[in-house]
Amino acid sequence: MVDINNAVMASKRVFIIVICGTFAYLQIQIMNMTTDLRSDTFTKPSKGMLEAMWAAEVGDDVFGEDPTVNKLEQKTADTFGMEAGLYCPSGTMTNQTAIKILTQPLQEVICDVQAHIYKYETGGMAFNSGVTARLIDGDRGRLSPQDILNHINAENVHFAPTSLVALENTSNRGGGSYYTLYQMKEINELVRNNDLKLHLDGARIFNALAETGDSPEDVGKLFDTISVCFSKGLGAPVGSVLLSSKENINKARRIRKVFGGGMRQAGFMAAAALYALDNNIERLKEDHKRAKQIEATLKELTYIENVLPVDTNIIIFELNRSLSNKDFLGKLAQHHIKALSTSNQTIRFVTHLDFTDEMLGDLVKVLKGM
Repeated sequence: MVDINNAVMASKRVFIIVICGTFAYLQIQIMNMTTDLRSDTFTKPSKGMLEAMWAAEVGDDVFGEDPTVNKLEQKTADTFGMEAGLYCPSGTMTNQTAIKILTQPLQEVICDVQAHIYKYETGGMAFNSGVTARLIDGDRGRLSPQDILNHINAENVHFAPTSLVALENTSNRGGGSYYTLYQMKEINELVRNNDLKLHLDGARIFNALAETGDSPEDVGKLFDTISVCFSKGLGAPVGSVLLSSKENINKARRIRKVFGGGMRQAGFMAAAALYALDNNIERLKEDHKRAKQIEATLKELTYIENVLPVDTNIIIFELNRSLSNKDFLGKLAQHHIKALSTSNQTIRFVTHLDFTDEMLGDLVKVLKGM
């Protein structure tokens, strides 16, 4: 009987591996048909990631009993030298949870005018936390200590007390620009001297670290909270982890619940994030290399008005009046290439792990042929 049971289990494992392999193959065929540069969120799980997901040990995470989620939370916290982590469905939820636990209603949060927490989280700061944003027009999404100092409110009944400074690394709207460890240390010193809190929207923090060579542990020492996203350059299908002290994460767990973010057998998704931590960080430099090659091509083209400096995997450029956004995207679509229009005459490409050298060659050919 034992041998029969073992045989059945072995057959099931073989079946799962075959299904995973077939699914991955089909995904590769689909990706070969379309080059999607709208965002690095369009990545698909690799064969290895799918196998890790299928093999995940799971439980009920709301009860704290999903071992794979628990492992992801602790591993991410350990990576940044922080005490604890909380797995959430999205970076928006981790950002909004951080703001909620670090502020009180009627206070003010300092951030860049292009910051994701302000521009792309549907007014969540005001709705969820009852706080307002003090917006600074920084250097491609980056704030300097002097920028921050100039915008800290004086103690006055007419003003919302400044309580939190939020940085974004890398900056989405800033074209993938990043902070160095030295720059973040300067901001940390200013924040501490003014009795403020410091949050990092690290949606693409590993892209930044790939360029600076700084250690995650050194970054973790500087912030009260850090949001780490796995569904962008790291290639997982969903999820972010909020990092902080154990006390703050206990508070955050309650906020996640009220936000509707309590998940059950979330270990299947957490396994993908664990796989990404182990396998997809070093290769981020490949995405950056391809992005810089696209930048070089764009600078040669007569219909391109301007290209933001390319630091990581985001390329933002402006078309001149000889070519409209609609026409440009239409010409790309004829060659099964997708891009994103971010504003009038402005286009964004984002390289990622599903964007290959072959796709790069095809893109360059199409761009030069317009």
